[in-house]
Amino acid sequence: MSLRGDVCVLVSCVLLSLFSDVLSLTEQKLTGSLNGKWSLSNSNGSLWLPAQVPGCVHTALQQQGFIQDPYFRFNDLSYRWIALDNWTYTTTFTVSTQLRSKQKVLLVFDGVDTVASILLNGVVVGETDNMFRRYDFSVGELLNDGDNVLKVDLLSPVVYASERRKAHSAYRVPPECPPDVQKGECHVNFIRKEQSSFSWDWGPSFPTMGLWRDVRLEAFNVLQLLQVSSVPLYNSGLSSWRIQLELHVDSVQTTNGRITLSIPELDSEETFDAQFGPGKTKNGFTLHINTSADVKLWWPNGHGDQPFYCLSIRGSQDGILVLSTESKVYFRTVELVQEPIVGSPGLSFYFRINGKPIFLKGSNWIPAHSFQDRVAPAVLRNLLQSAADANMNALRVWGGGVYEQDLFYSLCDELGIMVWQDFMFACAMYPTADDFIQTVREEVIQQVRRLKSHPSIVIWSGNNENEAALATDWFNIPVTQKPVYLKDYVTLYVDNIRAIVQQEDQSRPFLVSSPTNGAESEQEGWVAGNPYDPHYGDTHFYSYVLDCWDWRTFPQTRFASEYGFQSWPSFSTLQPVSVKEDWSYSSNFSSHRQHHEDGNRQMLLQAALHFNLPNSTDPLRRFSDTLYITQVMQAECVKTQTEFYRRSRSEIVEGKGHTMGALYWQLNDIWQAPSWSSIEFGGKWKMLHYFAQDFFAAVLPVGFEDADTLLIYAVSDLSDDLQLRAAVTVYSWADPDLACTLKSDLLPVPGGSAVVILKQPVAALLAGCGHCTRLTCLLTFHLEDGGGEQHGPTNHHFLCSPKDAEGLQRPNITAKVEEDETGGSYSVTLHSDSVAPFVWLDVGNVPGRFTSNGFLMVTRSTTVSFTAWRPTSVAELSRSLSVTSLRDVY
Repeated sequence: MSLRGDVCVLVSCVLLSLFSDVLSLTEQKLTGSLNGKWSLSNSNGSLWLPAQVPGCVHTALQQQGFIQDPYFRFNDLSYRWIALDNWTYTTTFTVSTQLRSKQKVLLVFDGVDTVASILLNGVVVGETDNMFRRYDFSVGELLNDGDNVLKVDLLSPVVYASERRKAHSAYRVPPECPPDVQKGECHVNFIRKEQSSFSWDWGPSFPTMGLWRDVRLEAFNVLQLLQVSSVPLYNSGLSSWRIQLELHVDSVQTTNGRITLSIPELDSEETFDAQFGPGKTKNGFTLHINTSADVKLWWPNGHGDQPFYCLSIRGSQDGILVLSTESKVYFRTVELVQEPIVGSPGLSFYFRINGKPIFLKGSNWIPAHSFQDRVAPAVLRNLLQSAADANMNALRVWGGGVYEQDLFYSLCDELGIMVWQDFMFACAMYPTADDFIQTVREEVIQQVRRLKSHPSIVIWSGNNENEAALATDWFNIPVTQKPVYLKDYVTLYVDNIRAIVQQEDQSRPFLVSSPTNGAESEQEGWVAGNPYDPHYGDTHFYSYVLDCWDWRTFPQTRFASEYGFQSWPSFSTLQPVSVKEDWSYSSNFSSHRQHHEDGNRQMLLQAALHFNLPNSTDPLRRFSDTLYITQVMQAECVKTQTEFYRRSRSEIVEGKGHTMGALYWQLNDIWQAPSWSSIEFGGKWKMLHYFAQDFFAAVLPVGFEDADTLLIYAVSDLSDDLQLRAAVTVYSWADPDLACTLKSDLLPVPGGSAVVILKQPVAALLAGCGHCTRLTCLLTFHLEDGGGEQHGPTNHHFLCSPKDAEGLQRPNITAKVEEDETGGSYSVTLHSDSVAPFVWLDVGNVPGRFTSNGFLMVTRSTTVSFTAWRPTSVAELSRSLSVTSLRDVY
């Protein structure tokens, strides 16, 4: 049986609820989907329309023509009325006599957004108040022979949150409202729904309502299997594996049987006596893996493969097989290492996967759309494949969005992308009323049980930035009141969320917050005096004023879990949601789309430190050139910061260093707007994402200056040791044919390290290259072994700001597009008259990806490939293709 085959294809992943294939101990459970076409109406009945389930109100209104694209121009403001109204979903259905005759019939909602009353045939069967929970209600006695009417009355989330805030009169729970620039709604911390749906600094305010996941009936006589979860655990002392299996069962009565667990490929099988019920119960079993078996391990992307095994689960009663299913199992261990470092105060902070220290390279994930029903499988696959293709091995699922759908985590399993999983609390204090705590407890239990079998998840984190908010007084809390908020913080995240996670999942670490000082924060009562202390834990760091080309501005932290710079998306991404009058950097549209205070000006100020700003007299050209220059700035800034973190992995400087993670903010976009993302809404790679392919490479040369001395580090994530040298080429800005090359001595580069491989004063380097000065020349460099074979990408180092470069000319680049012989991809051959920095190829609205983009062109000719995501032609690509380099924009 192939480890990489589709042997478990009939059951998607071990975490998914296994409904349809599971037999009860007497006969097959029956399910009836209630997905499909419902009707939707507002509170006064003035609107009545068809609505698809799963779905949401905004999507239904758009599909039926009541509203335009919510993302078009200023529609986020125009459509605020939708979230201020109450809405009702209604469906009429019939059920078979066979289903009605079952002892227990449940009405199941996998996701209700958010506050609702559920009525079946006029009777209230239950209420919901949490977008992140699964709800089920017993309805057997309420079902009719003929038509049954199911109604879901949804309350306005904005009004509900406001009313909850008013009811919490003892003290305020900040923030009351988002900053004005975000154009959002208030009191989102009082409702358990996607926090960013009330607005964020990168996204619009669309407080959604709807049935955003499946709705169905489940009927059975004795019991049904709700969920299977399996967590492999390793005993290092015995060098042995065991699988901790949980069967979550809903049983009408106490039922006895036998459960057999087996993994044939590992020659491991055990049988257990089992008793289920009554009611919902968790039943645990342990399968010990044969110690002689060669267990193949799951590894992060770039460190090995991601094999899985099929765990067979069979249940019997009186010798009759009554339950049979299979689930995927991945074997891996994860440790978060926080221990003293020689020569440094504080503690380390790094992950060991299967005993190997791993540098986490990646980004942060936000919701892929304001309307979750629009997040198609192809969208998830494209975004996650883009992360893997940029040599990422980790993503942090940020705590202001949603717990992602099962497919997200399954794809991360397949691609080797480690997940730092936040719980959904962000940038706020939260109430701790009994009902709020209780719904959070159920939310956490359900999500941990749903997700814990995924090997991709390597850590749970209680919240995003709330320790820092409390410690550094984001919300101007009087000193005398601070103990109240500290108590609430510990109650929510430590006494409840942490306690539940540690009870439900012993296989991975838990952090209370991010950023945090980790073990040190715990010692200080869970809220450290300075959660940004670079000697501990993880840090978030943003500065839009300091020069991003100066590596000294960045904290030499143990782990960088957030950092970044904004840019605008390309014109082809903005065009469908704008009109001609919007196509200016100073337009109302450009101001409206910017939800970060002073963000548009900050981008130009940062760009102006090193580049001449676009000054075309043609308004549209000037606008598109300005979009381009923000992407150049962002790519260079994040590159500089990420390379600083990667070269800091092996050294301690003034007590700081041993950096073992770089997760920039952010991977993806929720709409067409300026943000910190490296991938535009729709999947188009920004220049930053093309840069990430290189700065996250397994072997990387990093160059920088210190006291007028050029240093080049060799960074290696490999397990094997290498012998490498630096090869530096000096080019003239004015003449690409004038160049000279310097090579350093071969030096050992141990696996998993960063070492200095060249150190030379810049003046001495230039002295050997004719008439080169800092203003007239630039450097490229790469790593090579003793045989001259290159390892990793070629990097560059500017000896001056490009705006000060002497001899930088318009390169007059020409391009020729040809279809590759294999078909499906195209080659683009470029010819240039001179050195051209930041050469950017754009094919407008033809979706696809280049092999390289935004690159420094130092030769007169180069060729890149383009893979289209829809059928196209040489003619269309040639017509759509534009080529921009730095000198072309001024």
